[in-house]
Amino acid sequence: MSFFKNMFDSSDDKSSNENKINWNELTDLGQLNEIISISNEKPVAIFKHSTRCSVSRMALKQFENEFNSLDKVTPYFLDLIAHRDISNEISTRLGVTHQSPQLILIKEGKAVYNVSHSDIDADELGKRV
Repeated sequence: MSFFKNMFDSSDDKSSNENKINWNELTDLGQLNEIISISNEKPVAIFKHSTRCSVSRMALKQFENEFNSLDKVTPYFLDLIAHRDISNEISTRLGVTHQSPQLILIKEGKAVYNVSHSDIDADELGKRV
């Protein structure tokens, strides 16, 4: 039942399920320099999300529900529909093929882990940071 609820429930009712992630929104190309710099001190994760895709929404909810590495990684959120130019620049700078949804882990200025769709797993990210 929870699978179907996650997949088809578009409500934003946070009372029963609080989001554990305080996302940093990635909205400007200039932030990529900042992210690469931050990744030299602490790993950075970028979650690329399509606001028009139910699969992406389901992957995002699942990730948010399971995420527990907040002290180990700085999380960034990219709305692909609004900021496709940033996604393209991420692909160019980090050598990562664009996908959606997608999770990219950056350490020391390099993409060291890159997964999409059903392979997005908060526990696996926690093992890699």
